[in-house]
Amino acid sequence: MDIDAWVWWLIGAVGLGIPLVLTAMPEFGMFSVGAVAGAVTAALGFGIVPQVLVFVVVSVALIAVVRPIAARHRDGRPQHASGIDALKGRQAVVLERVDVGGGGRIKLAGEIWSARALDSGQTFEPGDQVDVVEIDGATAVVM
Repeated sequence: MDIDAWVWWLIGAVGLGIPLVLTAMPEFGMFSVGAVAGAVTAALGFGIVPQVLVFVVVSVALIAVVRPIAARHRDGRPQHASGIDALKGRQAVVLERVDVGGGGRIKLAGEIWSARALDSGQTFEPGDQVDVVEIDGATAVVM
């Protein structure tokens, strides 16, 4: 029993699709699309040289064009901070005197937090605006 060339290309496409699913490497998907293009070329009756050329050209073109676009989208995606990381850098209002010893209170993101000053010489009075530098346990370190 003789299997047509286009069937072999489709088997190759599926074979290249499996590592795509297992490793999440998009390059395998691009090679798989190239193999499908090779299958179409074979189904149209072209010889092995045009089939391989179509496979190579389509695969390389996809890698050359799609990969940079995907990388640009991945790198351009804003990273959203959550939890205490989202509180760093925010402004708060002093409710009770804050100094380096702690014991003070601030209103941060609508909640009351204990706070201490970052530097030993700093003191903040009620009503002052402060910047949250870090969160140390349940205490906001401010400046």
